[in-house]
Amino acid sequence: MRSTPHQKPLVLRGLDRDRRRRRRAVAAVLASGAVAAGLLTGPAASARPFPEPSVTTMSLPSPPGGANVRVLVYYGSAAGGDESPVVNAGIAAIEKIGQSGPAAQRFKITATDDASVFTNATKLGRFNAVVFLTGGGDVLDPDQEAGLESFMEAGGGFVGIHDAARAEPYSDWFTGLIGARPADSSPANVQRATVEVGDRQHPATKDLPVQWKRPDQWLNWEKNPSGSVHTVARVRESTYQPGASANGADHPVSWCRDYDGGRSFYTGMGGTASSYDEVDFQSHLRGALLWTSRIVRADCKAAIDSNYKAERLTQPNQAGQNDQIGEPHGLVTAPDGRILYIGRGGADSSQPVITDWSNPDVGKGKGEIHVYDPKTKKVTQAGALTVFGNKGGGDELTKVEEGLLGIELDPKFEQNGYVYLHYTPHSQLDRDKQMAERRVSRFTLDLTTNKLDMGSEKVLLKWPVQVHSCCHAGGGMAWDSKGNLYIATGDNNSSGFSDGYSGNNPQPNYKGVSFADARRTAGNTNNLNGKILRIHPEADGTYTLPEGNLFTGKETAEGGGKTRGEIYVMGVRNPARISVDKKTDTLYAGWVGPDAGEPSTTWGPAKYDTFAVITKASNRGWPYCMGNKQPYRDRNLPDPTKPLGWYDCDHPKNESPNNDGLVNLPPVTGNNIWYSPQGGAPDYPRDANGIPSYKKEEAKYLLPWLKGGGQAAMDGPVYRYDASIPNADKWPSYWDGKWFVGDFYDATQPRHAVIMDPKTAGDGGIPVHAENLKKIVPVGNDGIKNLMDWKFGPDGALYVLDYGRGFFTSDPKSALWKVTYTGGEATPAAGDLARKAQ
Repeated sequence: MRSTPHQKPLVLRGLDRDRRRRRRAVAAVLASGAVAAGLLTGPAASARPFPEPSVTTMSLPSPPGGANVRVLVYYGSAAGGDESPVVNAGIAAIEKIGQSGPAAQRFKITATDDASVFTNATKLGRFNAVVFLTGGGDVLDPDQEAGLESFMEAGGGFVGIHDAARAEPYSDWFTGLIGARPADSSPANVQRATVEVGDRQHPATKDLPVQWKRPDQWLNWEKNPSGSVHTVARVRESTYQPGASANGADHPVSWCRDYDGGRSFYTGMGGTASSYDEVDFQSHLRGALLWTSRIVRADCKAAIDSNYKAERLTQPNQAGQNDQIGEPHGLVTAPDGRILYIGRGGADSSQPVITDWSNPDVGKGKGEIHVYDPKTKKVTQAGALTVFGNKGGGDELTKVEEGLLGIELDPKFEQNGYVYLHYTPHSQLDRDKQMAERRVSRFTLDLTTNKLDMGSEKVLLKWPVQVHSCCHAGGGMAWDSKGNLYIATGDNNSSGFSDGYSGNNPQPNYKGVSFADARRTAGNTNNLNGKILRIHPEADGTYTLPEGNLFTGKETAEGGGKTRGEIYVMGVRNPARISVDKKTDTLYAGWVGPDAGEPSTTWGPAKYDTFAVITKASNRGWPYCMGNKQPYRDRNLPDPTKPLGWYDCDHPKNESPNNDGLVNLPPVTGNNIWYSPQGGAPDYPRDANGIPSYKKEEAKYLLPWLKGGGQAAMDGPVYRYDASIPNADKWPSYWDGKWFVGDFYDATQPRHAVIMDPKTAGDGGIPVHAENLKKIVPVGNDGIKNLMDWKFGPDGALYVLDYGRGFFTSDPKSALWKVTYTGGEATPAAGDLARKAQ
């Protein structure tokens, strides 16, 4: 074969002598009848003793193959016998693939069951990639496996299909090449199932539907390879019968990775002859072959856990100071890479906490703003606000969640230095009525010194909140591309008077203000609490109202004067984090649910923490309905312990004596993700009136990949890849368009990247795919245990706030982290792409 300029002869060894001896020892044990669990059993010939290895080495061009792309299809079997219909169909399909498509992407194939090709350097070196259609035991002798290993080391490609995962069962190297081994108890029957295609960019999957429904034999894996390989597709176990060895919600079915100098792609599909007639399956194989043959480049590193590095940026505070970080409560990234983050108001344990309402300093704390500069790697305390928000822990009549709650930067921050803060000023506290003021103000940051001008405050928006009882302050803020500012406010309501179900107890009040009836706040069209507001800040420190909010503020219904025009979304409980994808201007939000640990046939659903994709002004249900429009039971005077009728999610009415807004509310829009201690997205059979049974034993979990517990939903960003960013550590384009959802806690709760169907997302459609981020955004006491906020910076890295290990305070684990990608560029290298002969 004629060498091309990039093909330098490379002499490589195969298996070393010690590895061969170990393999012969394993084979001898197997031949004696001691077959290890999980390895394929077969005829005695498959466990034959191995001959002494050759002392010769094998010389292959690097990378193997030339400008005329060739693919070797190997279908040898240890059992021998006639070729199977699956093999024949596979060969025919690969030949068809090679002869179709653009001329620059065509290739020739050679099919053989003669394994001697792997010890013939002249023949093997002509091929760009090898396809294994075979299974059934030990199909290669040691020299032949050494030849395949040399082929990979020289830069070759490998595609394994279905039963290929059963080949060479005694070889650790081949296990690594494949990525996983089938469980012995994998179901053998053909079943129709849904494949979730999570990689929307790899040539093997980019043209496939996200939810790909097809029949096949579905293998279970002895050890789940997720995280050690780049999974491009998973099979959804809820759509078929996976058997006793099921892998669960994360069941990889196709994956790839750079391996031992070459490229390896494996799919567990292709177990039936009819698979190879499917256009989509042919497309899947075609993309795999294009990458492994060096015709195209692809990223097979992005979903491998070890390709990410989490680094703590801030140090523990000096004793008695919050010089590095306050009680973490939110972050924002500046265009020049600076990170601004806030502390709610809790100090370290050495500072006083005043809970006595007769003391003028009750609840007084410092809401601190810090700036991390990546150029100097130093932290500056930019300023501090005197807030009401420092009463420590305790019951709901003692603790408080007010303070400095949110931060955002002006869209023209680089020019004007404007910083928007959402907070509860201590100066406006009414100790007699135990009422406070929440406000959103604009301040100016000196871009040279990183210091806030505390005298520059312009108050945009303010509203009253009761502070007699905790909780649910919300706090998140975000901008859309039109310069509209979204402000998330909590329902400002106690959860202690309704047994953890709907916060709708009308009775408890302090000096005439209810503190346990969320119908006064979240369910009230005339109240700014329990909402996501949308305003358009103006240069003079005022704001105007954009079109398209839920209300104009000028509605004449029911006498008029009963709506607020700032409301974009109503019916949310405690939205600490929101985000806007500026590519689509879609709003994403997450909020904490109530406290009931189980569903009740009397009162309704258990606590649901919630995430929502919000494409238009809407009512998200609280305190009337949760999840996918699952209603609560009404309670009312004179006896709130007695249930009344179920709420009507399509025609909700606010008939609370504490309501000063409209009685007839907008219909409830279902939410996209909800989860309880029992599991993700519980759903129940419904009666003729649409009321769920709420019987725990009848629940079906629509999102089996997540589960709750303590539960505190923390919405994350939608990642947008920017190829122009000159940063090798930026997260790869694989994550582009995926929505990051997480929970404050790191036990079984979510920390995932999900794919939504844009056709259904705005109407409550559930995610079509999710993948776990807990090895990438590391959990555990020495990792990011209590995730408070997370955002991507302009450098394409992910910045994360860890709250710490206490509550209402800062501690040595409170920290700002940075998570970067270390996997490098797509493969093969641009100079190693195969070229057609001139």
